Order: sequence, then structure tokens, then C-alpha cells
Amino acid sequence: MTRKKILDYFTIDNTPGGNQDWLSEWDMNMGGCAAVTACDLCIFLARLSHNERYRKLYPFNPENLSREDFMSFSSIMKPYLSPRYHGIDFLETYICGLYDYLRSAQNDDTLILEGMSGNVPYENFAEAVTDQIDRDLPIPFLLLNHRDIKLDDFQWHWFNLAGYDENEDGINILTVTYGEYKWFSLRNIYDTGYDRKGGIIRIFERQL
Repeated sequence: MTRKKILDYFTIDNTPGGNQDWLSEWDMNMGGCAAVTACDLCIFLARLSHNERYRKLYPFNPENLSREDFMSFSSIMKPYLSPRYHGIDFLETYICGLYDYLRSAQNDDTLILEGMSGNVPYENFAEAVTDQIDRDLPIPFLLLNHRDIKLDDFQWHWFNLAGYDENEDGINILTVTYGEYKWFSLRNIYDTGYDRKGGIIRIFERQL
């Protein structure tokens, strides 16, 4: 089977998504990756034409994105997903923080958030990833420790998935972080070599 899907991800200053390196607050610059992925998700949703409710998720103009507005938005998101000593290293912590922001900004429960641990069987994990991207939604992904040194920059880090490419050799996923796209093998990222794993945030649109 051959399948490929890449989301129409937004750009700021000609780079994909927001960039943690832009953030001037030292704690956000060092540990604001969860908040950055949440900001990206909200901007992505605010730009969707099929649901006006999502427009409330981004307090600036989603059709005229700028680095300055993104930095301001990250400060708004910070109280909900603030950096901490061990990072936001549990899916439940991320979900609770993002839910609080969504309710404050949107004042309804249009979105349903569910965590899926990286400890589930690979087939289930891969199906959840491709399903969400097929539904035109990015995926916040938490990677904890990993044995592969090529993933050093992604360890203990939140980033978004914005596409996949499935062929006879497996599934590759397109990551977005630090204003860059990078492709990786989903099987390799899943197979961390450690008992404790991160996982993904599954997002569903409630039928109202």
C-alpha cells in the first residue's frame, strides 16, 4: 500500500509553524515546547474555513501571521502549559492544560482530546497517527528518552506531526519543530528502547 498525506501547515517568516527559539522568556525559550505545539495547533484550527468556532482559539489575525504575534500568543498560552523542572512529561498534564485554554478561549467543548501512550502496539499507534492526519488535524507528539542519537534534539520534547508517507518499507512521518520540517521513520520513533514512553494527543471534533 502506498499512501501520502501532508497537511497545509502555516508558515511564519517563511518557516513552518512557530519557533521556540524566538521566545524571549528564558524558561519558555528553554522549555516551552509543549506551549509552542499548542499554539501551532490553535493557529492551524483558527485557519480552518469549515468551523468558525475555532477562530476564537487564536487572539490575533490567523490570515496575517507574524513572529511578534506568535511570541505574544506563547505568553498567553504559558500559564496553561508552563515549563517546569521535569517538563510536561505526561500526556494527561498536556491535555488538562490545553483543555483549560480551549475552554477559556472558546467557551465550549467542540474538541475532544485523548492521549495515546507509546506503549500501545505499534499497529494501533500507526493507525491513530494516519487517521488523525487523514482528518486534516496535526498531532502533538511527546518523545521522552530514545536510544537513537539521531533523535537527540527530539528527546524530552514536544513537536507536531504534519504528514505521513506510507509505502512498502513502512511509514515515515513529517515533524514540525523549531521552524523546520524533518522526516523520520514512525517505527523508529515509536521504538524508543525505553520502558517509559511518551505518546500522542488524539483530537476529535465533537458533533454538535
